[in-house]
Amino acid sequence: MAKPSPAKVKMLASQAKKEAAAKRALKKAVQENLTTLISSPEDDYFEHDGNWRAIGLAAPARRALIDEGFYQLSDLRKVSVAAIKDLHGMGPNAIRILVAEMKKQDLSFRN
Repeated sequence: MAKPSPAKVKMLASQAKKEAAAKRALKKAVQENLTTLISSPEDDYFEHDGNWRAIGLAAPARRALIDEGFYQLSDLRKVSVAAIKDLHGMGPNAIRILVAEMKKQDLSFRN
């Protein structure tokens, strides 16, 4: 068998690189589709906790508020401080932060 020409070697190498790139792109697309199909609870929290992160609440307090359907400070006007304190994950520091932030925005808890 004859030795392939340098042009043919170059063409075959190029084809191999293109096939490898196509396989990598396909693998990446499949992985991205799987991650969008299988959403974890952490993704749901991350989607809603931007306001709580901005004021500096710890993760357990953020999760407790999101589980109860509170996504921003104005939502807290519907409940009392006692109800917020009863949530699992709400500590004294989280309560202090919430009260201070609500005072800054002229909001108050329900009595």
